[in-house]
Amino acid sequence: MGTLRAEIDAFYTGFGDPTALEAAFRAAVLLVPLAEGNRIRISEFGGVEWICAFTGVEPYARWLSRRGELDTADEYPYHTLSGWRLADYAAGCVKPTGVTVDITGPAPMAFPPTVTEASDAAAGA
Repeated sequence: MGTLRAEIDAFYTGFGDPTALEAAFRAAVLLVPLAEGNRIRISEFGGVEWICAFTGVEPYARWLSRRGELDTADEYPYHTLSGWRLADYAAGCVKPTGVTVDITGPAPMAFPPTVTEASDAAAGA
């Protein structure tokens, strides 16, 4: 996980390398919240669906807290998935879907979907 955080930090300081950032994301193992039925939880914002992934339990708890969903008596299921699996899953979705990493942290990172005319038509745009 250190490599991904280091690449994100480099991006924020103005010295990021997009290729290295993408490679670090694809190699990282991330926590992904689950919805009912053991499915990946997806949020929608701005007409794009987003998979929120986290570099650890603390960033995941921060996200839940900011959403008003954190109760220390509850359990919050998640899967650990490789970034490349998340990217491949997002690319295969009908609606444009991206991945965010530590979205409520001090240095969030978004990997937006690649949108083409074909995916716009399939999504009903």
